[in-house]
Amino acid sequence: MQKVHVGFLGAGGIAQAHVYSIQSLKFYYKEVPEIILESVASARLESRMAFAEKFGFNNAQSVEEFGNNEKVDVVFILGPNKVHFQHFELALNMPNVKYIYLEKPVCSSLEEEEKMKALLKQADSEVKIQVGFQYLQTSSMREGLKFWKSGKLGKPIHFDLKYYHGDYLQESYRTRRVTRLTPAPDGGAMADLGSHGISLLMAFMGEELQITSALQAGNFEGVPAGSDLFSSLSLLEPQTGAVGNMSASRISSGTGDLVHLEIYAENGAFKYSSKNPDYFEYYMEGSNQWIKQMVGSNYNPITSFPSGHVPPGWLRSMVHAHYQFFTGDDFTSAVADLEHGLAVQRIVRETADHLKTFRTNFRNEQ
Repeated sequence: MQKVHVGFLGAGGIAQAHVYSIQSLKFYYKEVPEIILESVASARLESRMAFAEKFGFNNAQSVEEFGNNEKVDVVFILGPNKVHFQHFELALNMPNVKYIYLEKPVCSSLEEEEKMKALLKQADSEVKIQVGFQYLQTSSMREGLKFWKSGKLGKPIHFDLKYYHGDYLQESYRTRRVTRLTPAPDGGAMADLGSHGISLLMAFMGEELQITSALQAGNFEGVPAGSDLFSSLSLLEPQTGAVGNMSASRISSGTGDLVHLEIYAENGAFKYSSKNPDYFEYYMEGSNQWIKQMVGSNYNPITSFPSGHVPPGWLRSMVHAHYQFFTGDDFTSAVADLEHGLAVQRIVRETADHLKTFRTNFRNEQ
């Protein structure tokens, strides 16, 4: 396998999850590139220096220095949402970059979306771009998506997806994460959490989903009205006529880290919950029973480490997303390329517009 020199733009918590995943690849897969942790860049000198020392990067650089680093051929864009586009543009212009891993959301405005589409057309076709929707690589979701695409359940009729946290109910947590409370589409629950849910829905339902309306709830001191703490979308899939709801929350008490998907179709139904990540469920009309399809951590035939029957964890899907990024060997998995990321971003951006309308109408009725 080839040798690659990896650079990180960002040295925060998500960057730590990514370096863990990169360093774990050799345990799970037989053939992975030889990975050199070349450089980490961030706005604060002390944070990038500490990150480089702790995790074994050769250099800690400013963003400007990083952009001129000729050794880096793989860039992970892991900084705040508002600089994702700026860092993406920088990575494309670096002299030897062939791989770009872009965390969600891919950008923060319609103007940046349009510029990103133009850059994608101009980009060297040899540059591989992947967006950080690792839930597509959850073992049960991978297998569940294959089952759904088999067509056994028929055409979808209606669906529901929830992605819920409860942490922002606590004032101390909101204070620590104030940078995530910027107005949508840069911040808010739909951009931060819901984008994962939109990605999953698009994997099952297609990328032409449309918003028909949106609702917003949650009002706390210090949280801008434009940063949704809970938002709910009504969605239409125009090809099949299927309709459904998608909601994202930072203030749903007791949910932990909940991803829950239900699809009801002409011949049956599909269900997945992160509360039971070992399996997905399906129902065939006339059978009178729900079937649990056990999956565990099954990534065969690609890998069986540590074992297919052990429970999967949140980081396991991220490890596999990195394997797919570096090798492209899992041809059966959905891949979140930049076009997918931009399709998700369209819904995130349109959510902000619908929520603004809702807030205006709600205030007028008070």
